[in-house]
Amino acid sequence: MYSEKVMEHFVNPCNVGEIENADGIGEVGNEKCGDIMKMYLKITAGVIEDVKFKTFGCGAAIATSSIATELIKGKTIDEALKLTNRAVVEALDGLPPAKVHCSVLAEQAVKTAISDYYNRLGIDPLPIVGEITEHCEGNCSNE
Repeated sequence: MYSEKVMEHFVNPCNVGEIENADGIGEVGNEKCGDIMKMYLKITAGVIEDVKFKTFGCGAAIATSSIATELIKGKTIDEALKLTNRAVVEALDGLPPAKVHCSVLAEQAVKTAISDYYNRLGIDPLPIVGEITEHCEGNCSNE
């Protein structure tokens, strides 16, 4: 059901924890899904120097959080903003259809943390990050 990469990132997730004095923090989730992700960013000169996450949810939620942090660490903000849920799924060698919403949640956690970063700088994030919409539309399951 799950790829080896999903299982590896679930059993041995990368970048777990939180960053004190983070430059941006994004928390997304939905009680219907049962998955809640919180991402912490440390940004220097427009580059994501460090990223950590805390996720409450299923194995797929933990795996997508882990791989998302790996995909954006060391990248510029602009590069991180190009992260899509499809890229997260591909990096994990696929997800079952009922778990694809977790990849959307990971993408949104990154974008929410970047939005928070811009808000802290007094910059309106909407023109840069875009609107972040609710990821779960009744097709979620936390099985």
